[in-house]
Amino acid sequence: MCGRYTLFTPQPTLEERFDADAESPLEPRYNCAPGQRLPVITNDAPDTIQTLKWGLVPSWADSESVGNKRINARAETVHEKRSFAEAYEQRRCLVLADGFYEWVKQESGKQPYRVAFTDDRPFAMAGLWERWTPPQTQTGLSDFGGGVAPDADPEPLETFTVITTEPNGLVSKLHHRMAVVLDESEEETWLTGDADEVQSLLDPYPDDAMEAYPVSTQVNSPANDGPALIEEVETGV
Repeated sequence: MCGRYTLFTPQPTLEERFDADAESPLEPRYNCAPGQRLPVITNDAPDTIQTLKWGLVPSWADSESVGNKRINARAETVHEKRSFAEAYEQRRCLVLADGFYEWVKQESGKQPYRVAFTDDRPFAMAGLWERWTPPQTQTGLSDFGGGVAPDADPEPLETFTVITTEPNGLVSKLHHRMAVVLDESEEETWLTGDADEVQSLLDPYPDDAMEAYPVSTQVNSPANDGPALIEEVETGV
């Protein structure tokens, strides 16, 4: 799975790399976590870096909380699962990152590792996005009428999920799944291609230019953020 990642590439570099302008200032993030609003580029606005909430909430959902269990979608079944199938057909996005974390079980506990390109260059993970409108709630009317009336139209919520696939040789030593990392030449196709055309893109990224190294267990808590989280540490093994 992909449950945590980094994006500290400076905003001007991101904008140049993805040929898109950020709609709001982007701060360096060393511990991107589910439930947070994070930078993506959607097929609806390919020239804009937007911030959507991580954890996909389908349009038919009764509650925003369903997104907590939809931070990832499996490449093998994304086209047929009710939660993801329509988004896979119509609402794809690039999830911007420059590294992601995986955890390895050891005698002393779970040890986090950061996986990234050796030059820390930014990349895009294949994602899906959705727009969900909360159900209207009812409020009491004044003494003139009685009964109840709906609140003002609620604001829609836009969310995303990261697609995962089988790991490459590097990540397989850490976990049995990895995020789908797109090659730069595949990004436009992922946003604009038809469902059959993009299925072939959901494969493991070659590991020849990637590295993995152990980092502080401080990354275990989403409350922690900062450059110290990506520094390599000794594991004692």
